[in-house]
Amino acid sequence: MSEGGGRESTQIIINEAQLVLAEKRTALATVRTAIAVLALPLSIASVLIATSTLYKVKSVLYLLIPVSLINALLVALGMYLIIRSLIRLRHYEKMILHLKRKHSLVAEFIE
Repeated sequence: MSEGGGRESTQIIINEAQLVLAEKRTALATVRTAIAVLALPLSIASVLIATSTLYKVKSVLYLLIPVSLINALLVALGMYLIIRSLIRLRHYEKMILHLKRKHSLVAEFIE
């Protein structure tokens, strides 16, 4: 009976490590998404700057203000997602370190 219980506890430890690693991958995917969100306002700004000789700012100010506000919101969203993901990554790294210290079985497989 102890052999089956040991197998179950080993399986639970491995499942816990897999769960933490999956959450870490999700946080890394969020960082990639946030970088893409940050790239969009830069692209829009570069197009506006490149085409600035084709228009007068005063005549299209009613369009530039909303575009600038949307760009600012996208930058804020990207920064928020990056900061939040980095905080979560640190948390998951601590959890992985705790698992490695507590269970030598997991430490063999996780660097």
